[in-house]
Amino acid sequence: MGIDHYKKDSESFLSALLKGDRKLGSDIARKYSNSQDDIKLFYEHIVKTALYKVGELWEYNTISVAAEHLATSLSESIMNELYERVISEKRVPKKVVLGCVENEMHQVGVKMVADVFEMHGWDTFFLGANIPTSELISYCREIKPDIVALSLSVYSHLPALEKMIREFQHEFPNLQIIVGGQAFQHGESEIPSKYPDVKVFMTLFEIEDFILKL
Repeated sequence: MGIDHYKKDSESFLSALLKGDRKLGSDIARKYSNSQDDIKLFYEHIVKTALYKVGELWEYNTISVAAEHLATSLSESIMNELYERVISEKRVPKKVVLGCVENEMHQVGVKMVADVFEMHGWDTFFLGANIPTSELISYCREIKPDIVALSLSVYSHLPALEKMIREFQHEFPNLQIIVGGQAFQHGESEIPSKYPDVKVFMTLFEIEDFILKL
């Protein structure tokens, strides 16, 4: 499929989200349900693009908070329809804990990341939005993950992310941390220079390459 095709589907998906039209959203999702590769394309080029646009519309007060919440909820419910295709029968002895930075309420992006890890047979522990750092650290002591993935959607929450990184590195100096999210679309992040052991990923395909190289 070409870029124009993805653009058309993303615009239609965005329209479905803003209108609350689950049937249209599900119809578009089914076009990408034949394989895990197709699902990743759907996540990256359709869902992610549409939700980034929703985020921009909300940021500029073009849509209401209610409309933004509806779009987010609808996206996640449609993604859940594809889960049977996401889960891999082949398992690997690796664990990843995923969640959002404190006060971050947007969990769809990190849910996509969780699904990519699931496709590669990892045990995923998806904790969702607004996880207090102390609780996340406590949970990681129990689970002992190989990787922690953190999502940041709102750029103004960057100090909270940095605080989480510092606390995690103090508690688990050898634990790999990966981060991403819409906040990093606003410009070059200083995270890689400040925290060389933390990896920033902009796309699901970058994350997949990282998983395959482990």
